[in-house]
Amino acid sequence: MIQNIWAVGRNYAEHAKELGNEVPTEPMIFLKAGSSASIAASNIVMPAWMNEIHHEVELALRFDDNLQIAEACIALDLTDRAKQNELKSKGHPWTLAKSFKGSCPLSAFFPVNDLDELKNLEIILKINGDVRQKGNTSQMIFSLEKLLDFVRQHFPVVPGDLLLTGTPSGVGPFKKGDTLEAEIPGKMKQAWKVI
Repeated sequence: MIQNIWAVGRNYAEHAKELGNEVPTEPMIFLKAGSSASIAASNIVMPAWMNEIHHEVELALRFDDNLQIAEACIALDLTDRAKQNELKSKGHPWTLAKSFKGSCPLSAFFPVNDLDELKNLEIILKINGDVRQKGNTSQMIFSLEKLLDFVRQHFPVVPGDLLLTGTPSGVGPFKKGDTLEAEIPGKMKQAWKVI
């Protein structure tokens, strides 16, 4: 069971710049409900009340019983960007834009023996066969160790929780009928049809 999804904002400098945000000096964490996750599903259901959702592909880490990382997956941090911008302009929380039902599609998990295995991985997202996002975990502003230490120190992390490690540049909208394909070459692939 996934109780909490601890998500890192602006952990790739180019992504921060593309949204007009400053690069943070310490990890910026926001929370998505664990119940917003779906594991290895084949569809993404577009909420009826939304006009547009943006994709943000990420490496996600899962905490084991000892709050260490024994497995990981590909995650999509789906975002209602217009709503997020509206909420940010008012100084309000982002929950409605980030934690709606189905807002965290996940691939199946793959085993992690050592964090070093995750430090030079390509993350790719295609929509209808066209590459939209492509980055490398080596480009993260804050290392995996830094993120894990920060989250474990500041938050009530429990076994089964996820840590979303940030998204590379290239975020943007998708629509009903699109096919999203995410890949970490050599580790995992996942495709979703938007309905």
